[in-house]
Amino acid sequence: MLGAEFDNFLSSYQQPYSRGLRFRNKQLSLPANELEGPILYAKNAYYLSLHSSAGATPLHEAGAFYIQEPSAMTSAAVLDPQDGDRVLDLCAAPGGKSTQLAMSAQLLLLVANEPIPSRAQILSRNIERMGISNAIVTCAYPDQLAEKWPHYFDKILVDAPCSGEGMFRKHPETRAEWNEQSPFRCAERQIGILNAAAQMLRAGGRMVYSTCTYNRYENEGVIETFLAQHPDFHLCAFSLPGLEAAPHGYLHLWPHKMRGEGHFVALLEKDGDETPSFIKPSLPAVDSKTAQTVASFYAENSCAAALTPTSLFGGRPVMLPENYPDLRGIRILRAGLHLGEFKGKAFIPDHAVALSIPFNNTFELDDQQILSYLHGDVIPCSDDPKGFIVFSYQGYQIGFGKASNGMIKNHYPKGLRK
Repeated sequence: MLGAEFDNFLSSYQQPYSRGLRFRNKQLSLPANELEGPILYAKNAYYLSLHSSAGATPLHEAGAFYIQEPSAMTSAAVLDPQDGDRVLDLCAAPGGKSTQLAMSAQLLLLVANEPIPSRAQILSRNIERMGISNAIVTCAYPDQLAEKWPHYFDKILVDAPCSGEGMFRKHPETRAEWNEQSPFRCAERQIGILNAAAQMLRAGGRMVYSTCTYNRYENEGVIETFLAQHPDFHLCAFSLPGLEAAPHGYLHLWPHKMRGEGHFVALLEKDGDETPSFIKPSLPAVDSKTAQTVASFYAENSCAAALTPTSLFGGRPVMLPENYPDLRGIRILRAGLHLGEFKGKAFIPDHAVALSIPFNNTFELDDQQILSYLHGDVIPCSDDPKGFIVFSYQGYQIGFGKASNGMIKNHYPKGLRK
């Protein structure tokens, strides 16, 4: 495949792998110049020092940034969602590409799916941590979704499970999982996933297929087989800043040519043009009394936005976009913005709201207090604050507390405490 470049390719494996970081909405100062220049093809993205411990900081817990391998940022950049799009990330865990898609534009809806339950839980947590309020997290196999959601999405990302050859430098342990049959087994599964995605894409919509492997069987071979089976699809040329152009509609990323690991990205478009049909809401509606109670709670507690629940999920009020797909019969981990729950007559706000919706008044924690908060400790305060408040750290909201008698009871979720 590489010819005269092969020696350069091998030499790149003697060099350290690269790390990347995407800021949520603004660049922050990290210790000891840990940022090593911008990643040109991704929004608010930078190369990150291998020695950085940014992932262990309170700002990471507040969703100020997402740490992601640089090459992995290309898939969402090529898909390039626009305002108002309905987007599906079909193989989404752990959530790097989903969160990147959500922050690329004002999406009408993002559905992030992962069929493996343990990985779906991690995906849901990262959606929450990054403050994404218009996402539905599902745990289902692609063919199950395709039966229910034909022609529904404007954009679909298929970052397919693969033999992982492009990760051998960053994750040497994956070499032991590879054998000569791996690419063929993966290619068969990848074609099945693409076929399901094709059913869910509207005419005129676009789909990205990506892998983190090198071989032709899982990359060009899968695309050729798919196009032979789907004559209503075609490849689209694309280019990203700082990378080679892709005039044929697909691009190999090689570690000896760019700062990142091995990756393959292809852009497909479905012929025609259609508007997805409206789907009748499938979650129970909220009664007016509950809706008013929740809306009043947030209005009285300095929420900068009007939060009125639209549906019930697991008996708890949530806020979903007006038009979302039929969720009956599908395992759902997250449905839009979870607003809270009732314990008796008391309403308890959900952690997701503190991470995603700005509040007018927050309680700023210092470097010592934030560690205590993340540990689950009670935070001392003056006698002034009363009721629920939102904690922040370096301007980023990080969770709720409830103040009374000079103390703030900790409402940081127990499963997240350090």
